[in-house]
Amino acid sequence: MKQLNFRHLYYFWLTAREGSMARASELLDLAPQTLSGQIGELESQCGGLLFRRRGRGLELSELGRTVMRYADDMFTIAESLDRVLQLAPYDRPVSLAVGLSTSIHKLIAYQLLEPAFGIGREIELDCRSGQPDNLVRQLKKQQLDLVLTDRIPPEDAESRLHLHRLQSSPIAIFAAPPLAEQLRMDFPASLHGQPFLANATDTPYFNRLRQWFEEQKIRIEIRARIDDSALIKVFANHGHGIFAAPLSIRDEVCRQYRVEMVGEIAAVMDDLYAITRGKDLIHPAVASICQSSD
Repeated sequence: MKQLNFRHLYYFWLTAREGSMARASELLDLAPQTLSGQIGELESQCGGLLFRRRGRGLELSELGRTVMRYADDMFTIAESLDRVLQLAPYDRPVSLAVGLSTSIHKLIAYQLLEPAFGIGREIELDCRSGQPDNLVRQLKKQQLDLVLTDRIPPEDAESRLHLHRLQSSPIAIFAAPPLAEQLRMDFPASLHGQPFLANATDTPYFNRLRQWFEEQKIRIEIRARIDDSALIKVFANHGHGIFAAPLSIRDEVCRQYRVEMVGEIAAVMDDLYAITRGKDLIHPAVASICQSSD
């Protein structure tokens, strides 16, 4: 691979941005001849002309446009970094990369993340949804700062992962208003034979819910498996079945999706956790999230 001279590349980028060798020379405090010579060296490295003369100005060649696309990304980011580094350490934005298990309801995800925005500093959030196993692998590789999940990962002494319990909520059953009113009269026996809209049938809370139904001798018919929690509620609102969600978001679920709660199942809990690398919480936003349940 050719070792490009990044100083020469910067000179090229600034000249292309200004559209004039003279203006770029003034900004760089270089003689125009010096600037021209150093861009010429870059052209030798790139294997072709980067500029063409057009009257008194400059025009990028086809090769120049290609180089400019990459240089523009590089130096725009570099200038942004420079602005951040000029801030006092406490004023710099805090980057927070979070892995979110797809089975966690998005309303709950916001509740879990909200404490990070109360630390008194700007947060740059990168939130990625995925399967817990894959997210934990990214955490081990330091591609994530923490993982929010409803599953306890297998013990792994070498990785030094630490589990923080964040929230525990009973499960509630919801349905469209006419159906909810009908089912409340003899809850939970009224659920027998009802079509059920499932978010993820392999989650811990759903397995506990299914076991509870069996103990109560209540048979439900899984009408649909939909991995989008919002879409499930739209189906329910149109009368296609009942669904389960944590009681902690009852008000928001009912308000946003125009459904009603049928009843609470206190024996079935939805437990949520944060997984971090190590027990010591150095990252301020991660600490705020993990300590919010203390």
